[in-house]
Amino acid sequence: MSEDRAFVQEFFTARAADWDSKFPADGPAFEAAVAELGLSAGDRVLDAGCGTGRALPPLRAAVGPSGVVVGVDLTPAMLQAALRAGRQAAGRLLLADVSALPVASGAFDAVFAAGLVAHLPQPAENLRELRRVVRPGGVLALFHPLGRAALAARQGRQITQDDLREEPRLRALLAGAGWRMTSYTDEDARFLALAVRDG
Repeated sequence: MSEDRAFVQEFFTARAADWDSKFPADGPAFEAAVAELGLSAGDRVLDAGCGTGRALPPLRAAVGPSGVVVGVDLTPAMLQAALRAGRQAAGRLLLADVSALPVASGAFDAVFAAGLVAHLPQPAENLRELRRVVRPGGVLALFHPLGRAALAARQGRQITQDDLREEPRLRALLAGAGWRMTSYTDEDARFLALAVRDG
């Protein structure tokens, strides 16, 4: 189920101050997901919907001092939490909407997106915009530190038919946006779908 921009901002603004303290054990899952991107020293990577910037330190470690790390988020309060945590040392933080990113086409080698896809207001269009900013052959990682069933259980709900992260649906959604899914993992400890930008 997609959500509109105002709802997303309201939801995350209310939770930004204690977001990291609510999920203190997620660090290793972020590090493992970043490792699967296959980044090299000097690569340029975008953290789309970066929230409090938990992925920025492992992304910086992967690309080294010569690489570029940029985190974008729609919610000022989440970026402020990232600043309070000192994560701007690992990458540049930008207030921006993934539906219209203020970066050049082909600017990045990879996009990392943690917990983003379920909050996209127009998933097909938004995934096309992420494609625009990645070079041909670049990689997209759609990640969550919990799998679909574990996340649904934590939220006290059932997985529904409209779950964008269900494998055939996500594969088709990505293909329609110019991405080719290369791997899909949905287990209690994590959700990770990797895709390559076609053409």
